[in-house]
Amino acid sequence: MTVVRFQNVSRVYTVGDHEQRALSGVDLELEKGKMIVILGPSGAGKSTLLNLLGGLDSPTEGTVVVDGQDISRLNRDELADYRAAKVGFVFQSYNLIPTLTVRENVDLVREIAPRALDTAEMLAAVGLADHMKKFPAELSGGEQQRVSIARALAKNPEILLCDEPTGALDSETGSAVLKVLLTMARTYGKTIVVVTHNQSIARIADVVVRVKNGTVRSVEKVASPLPVEEVEW
Repeated sequence: MTVVRFQNVSRVYTVGDHEQRALSGVDLELEKGKMIVILGPSGAGKSTLLNLLGGLDSPTEGTVVVDGQDISRLNRDELADYRAAKVGFVFQSYNLIPTLTVRENVDLVREIAPRALDTAEMLAAVGLADHMKKFPAELSGGEQQRVSIARALAKNPEILLCDEPTGALDSETGSAVLKVLLTMARTYGKTIVVVTHNQSIARIADVVVRVKNGTVRSVEKVASPLPVEEVEW
């Protein structure tokens, strides 16, 4: 079932007298319950796609429809409600609150997510069961990234948007995180969208979207995704 539809989407940013076209005439459909990897070089438009889907930005032209709702026409308050109800985010910057413990950082999602999953279970899933009482400053960069992933998973969103989620992780931890993301897609029917430069991650995906110069160059449905264990980092 199609859960996301981009129709003739363009995004143009104006900087002084200059116009910068980040996306141009993008048409794209994403299915529910799939692991989707968006590949492309820096400046290709990957993050812009993610921001539009996440309701962090709005298109200059075209429509973005999510689960039957045209989010490109929502105002600021309506977009905030959409993000709270539908979307989880994993960014390259961890966005953890330094004065809260690991557990408290993940527990925060309960304030906006009535269907939130168990905090301890999500932290255990990313290998941080023994770190719940620590503060972010006591963790490595990779551990902080795993806290942000656990927080996003605990929100129990319909769509999880991940910007280079394994970029700061070693191969063993990265594999563990990818297994959790795949489980969320294939067992719990969540739509997982991963933006990455890492071609290897594309080998475990159900769908690979290649982006270049602000356009979608190809959409490949992967007939036989590799198990995470077989991916070389």
